[in-house]
Amino acid sequence: MDLSCFKAYDLRGRVPDQLNPQLAERIGRAYVEVTGAKRVIVGYDIRLSSPEIADALSSGLMAAGADVFDIGLCGTEMVYFATSHYKMDGGIMVTASHNPRDHNGMKMVGPDSRPISSDNGLNNIRDRVPEPFADAPEQGRYEPWEVTTAYIDHLLGYVDAGSLKPKTIVVNAGNGGAGLIIDELEQHLPFDFVKVHHEADGHFPNGVPNPILEENRAVTSEAVIEYGAAMGIAWDGDYDRCFFFDENGRFIEGYYIVGLLADQFLRKTGGGKVIHDPRLTWNTIDLVKAAGGEAIESKTGHAFIKQRMRDEDAVYGGEMSAHHYFRDFAYCDSGMIPWLLVAERLCQSGETLSSLIDARIEAYPASGEINRTIADPPKVIAAIEAKYSAGAKNVSHVDGASIEFDNWRFNLRMSNTEPVVRLNVESRGDIPLMKEKTAELLAEMQRLDEEG
Repeated sequence: MDLSCFKAYDLRGRVPDQLNPQLAERIGRAYVEVTGAKRVIVGYDIRLSSPEIADALSSGLMAAGADVFDIGLCGTEMVYFATSHYKMDGGIMVTASHNPRDHNGMKMVGPDSRPISSDNGLNNIRDRVPEPFADAPEQGRYEPWEVTTAYIDHLLGYVDAGSLKPKTIVVNAGNGGAGLIIDELEQHLPFDFVKVHHEADGHFPNGVPNPILEENRAVTSEAVIEYGAAMGIAWDGDYDRCFFFDENGRFIEGYYIVGLLADQFLRKTGGGKVIHDPRLTWNTIDLVKAAGGEAIESKTGHAFIKQRMRDEDAVYGGEMSAHHYFRDFAYCDSGMIPWLLVAERLCQSGETLSSLIDARIEAYPASGEINRTIADPPKVIAAIEAKYSAGAKNVSHVDGASIEFDNWRFNLRMSNTEPVVRLNVESRGDIPLMKEKTAELLAEMQRLDEEG
């Protein structure tokens, strides 16, 4: 049995050879046996194979004795929301997010929407799948479950409706599921939405929804300029990540959005803790401190950030990869809450998005994440660390190597999934220095890689 669809944090693979209804049914049975769940939320994304895989998964869950509450076509965050809001034992979202069209997968959570990943149950589920199964003495029941109303109410609770003003906003769902929620929110908001690639369509007529790819950004950018919009927002397929464009159609690095959201959130809460990843940090630390909060660094990755947020009771957590986590959202990531908060900030401040962001880019210019394929990542990272740590002010290993000097810093880390090294560089208000150091580090990485 091919179990290669089981990854570190979730399941993803090609349909039908790596994931299919037969395997999905067994995964459902194994999930119940390993977790002991009795009541499970099931939802699925817009992919053509998703309804069939979700049905088979539900059959397996019920055969093992669990009741299935089917929330239907939705985004990953709706499974997170429904699992915690209705106090279920677990939830499973059938999605492959921004993977190729012929792929599918699953994201699993336990009680309170705590992630189930390889270090807390996912490997046990994988190992249980090939073994024989017996039906439970009593089959679980199936119930369609309507969560959209409660979910929309929850989203609207993050913003002060009275402070919102009419604005034109470009929304690009990438033919994923986000458009369905924008249509629901539209009835409650004073915004005029310009809808791009809006219809949910698993054929992905405009390519796989992944706004992090530069070639996918132009359509949002052009629409912002054409309609004179206040901002643009684009989502991935299961809309747990959102990406921002300012009123000039410029794509905004996720790093600066983390700082903006932390600031906006702390203004509401009057302080609290904010969790951030170690790749780029200075802007976030600066804004959090100014807003009376405490910034705490965590290893990159949703399972680490969510756990650290729980440990610290943090109000918000952000990664530069466009994942944003909220305490009141069961510490889970949402692609809808962030843009509502940014829209609220634009309405309250009367400022443009570019003016809010430009000052931060000027204060802490950053390289953005640069990926390089390298034969021996640990060796290259160790050699760079040895060379640069000598004159450094601070060296940290929260995730990879973070090396800090007075006026610039960098983080160099390995990918969890491929032989790639990821570099991020930032400086204090010095663009030439940031560019010079980025070029210097890339040249050194290449030299070390060639030396082998």
